[in-house]
Order: sequence, then C-alpha cells, then structure tokens
Amino acid sequence: MKVILHIGAHRCATRSFQNYMTRKSDTLSQYGIAFLGPERTRNGLLHGIQPGAISVTGRDPVARARGRIALQLAGLQNAGTASVVISDASMLQPLEQCFALGALYPAAGEHLARLDHAFDGAVSDVMLNIRSPEMFWASALAVRLEHSLRMPNAATLSRIAEATRSWRDVIQDIYCAMPGARIRVFPYEVFATQPEAQLSAVTGVDCPHARGAFRLNASARLPELRAELPPRLAKLLPEDEGRWMPFSEAEAARLRESYYDDMMWLVGGADGLAELVEDPNKADATATPPAPDLVVQEDLTRGRMHDPDTGRLAGTG
Repeated sequence: MKVILHIGAHRCATRSFQNYMTRKSDTLSQYGIAFLGPERTRNGLLHGIQPGAISVTGRDPVARARGRIALQLAGLQNAGTASVVISDASMLQPLEQCFALGALYPAAGEHLARLDHAFDGAVSDVMLNIRSPEMFWASALAVRLEHSLRMPNAATLSRIAEATRSWRDVIQDIYCAMPGARIRVFPYEVFATQPEAQLSAVTGVDCPHARGAFRLNASARLPELRAELPPRLAKLLPEDEGRWMPFSEAEAARLRESYYDDMMWLVGGADGLAELVEDPNKADATATPPAPDLVVQEDLTRGRMHDPDTGRLAGTG
C-alpha cells in the first residue's frame, strides 16, 4: 500500500485538493484510494508527534501515536486499499511560525523527521505544492489580516523579501527528513486547477476530473478586504480592485527571482532529491518552468466558501 503525505504548502490550493478528495471519495475508493484529511489528522491521528504539553498520564505520546497510526494503516491495507493520501499542510509546519520568523518553513525538516518516525518509515511518497514566494506571502498575509487584523509593517515585509531560504531549501529538508520517500513537486501555477492530475501523478490511476466548485479558502481581493476590515486598517490598503500586494516592486522582484532559480533547479533534476511533475496538458513541459508571476485563471477567485479551520468565510483571490 502506498502511504502518500500531501503536505501542502499553505496557500497553494491545498484545501481545494482536499475538497476534491472528499467529494470524489466514493469514486476514488473504487480504485483503492483512501483519503485522510485535516478532519482526521487534527482529531487525534497525529496527536503527540510534535512537541507539546507533557502528558499527565505518564504515557509516551509518541509511542501512542505510532501505535495509532500503525493500526490505521493496517486497517486500510486489510480493507484492500492500494493508496492512502494523508493531507494536511500543518504537517509541514504551522504557517504562523513562518510569519514569526519571516521564512519559508524553517522547521520543516524537524517536523517531517518526527512524522517519518511516527509512520515507522511507511511513507512512500510526499506531495509538495509550491508557489512563487511573492504570491505565496501576499495570499498568506491577506488571510492573516482578515482573520487576525494584523497588518504587516515594513520591517516584516523587508525581512521576508531578504530571507535567503527558498523552496529549494524546503525540499532539501524534506529529503533529509524522509529519505525513503519519493518527493514530487507540483507548481501552483500549473496544478491549482488540476487536483485530479496531482492525484493521478502520485497514484498512477486515471482519476476523475474536478467539476464544480472545488476551490476553497482563497484570499480576499482588495474591495472585500476594505469592506471587512475596521476603518483604521481599511484606509491603509490601496484603492485598487485586484489582489493585495503588500511588497514593493523591488521586494516582489527579489522573491520572483528566487523562484526562477528554484524552478530551474527542479527542471534540471533537483540533484536527484525530488521530481518536478510535468503539466499533463503541455506537450513539452520540461522545456521551460512555469512563469512564477502567472496569475492563475480568474475563475479560481470566484465565490466565497466556508473555511472549516476557522469557521469563517474564506475570501476570494
């Protein structure tokens, strides 16, 4: 049985992929594909793996987690499951910790090494979605502003833009933490609207196409942000109608350049550490990397849907 970890990243259509898996679960089960999403991972399955409060019972939380995971996997395998996809972006690292340090998942290796131990080396595949950093951070900061009313200052934005850590470093950390797993990288600019293509690539099954409103938890556009924020914050936003871009042009250019470097590294084979998944709809996907400043089709931003993590409505964009 393949044990596939879909670790995000955040703001890379991860929730949309989870929505697809949930809505197609009956069909996918006929192909032997099972799905465990955040509703399961955050409701006990992975409890105790990452550091937390000391257990008052004296029991080893990691040992209990290992046993719980082993039982779950054994049950799925006994039921004839060929592939189980476990999806939760927090497995990579909570996004708030990235804000605190102004860097892309600086503790990814530590988090995933603990997961690898908890799964007793059973993880066969890792799915990682990446996105051009200026768009990743803009989306993340917009959601953070909407939910917590925390406006980033110039020092925070400068620290993010000047950070040397890139997706290449994250991938290297994943490889070191899970040396037995096959790492596949899916660029947001290509796969945000193709959850079925991502699943097909990792399972080898010709999965059903996504139809209808599968996209969730998109960040709000500027008009919506201004309408929802208190006046003191709304007046700090530009009067544009599109996506909120908090970075200066120079900062955004610096972040885009790092993505170009990362994509060229991936196209060139990533030193054998990971595989860049090709666009199934492109005849020669290896010729050039996807443009990092590409804005995915406008229909990605239509509508407002429920965000199960926060109990609030997710914005658009």
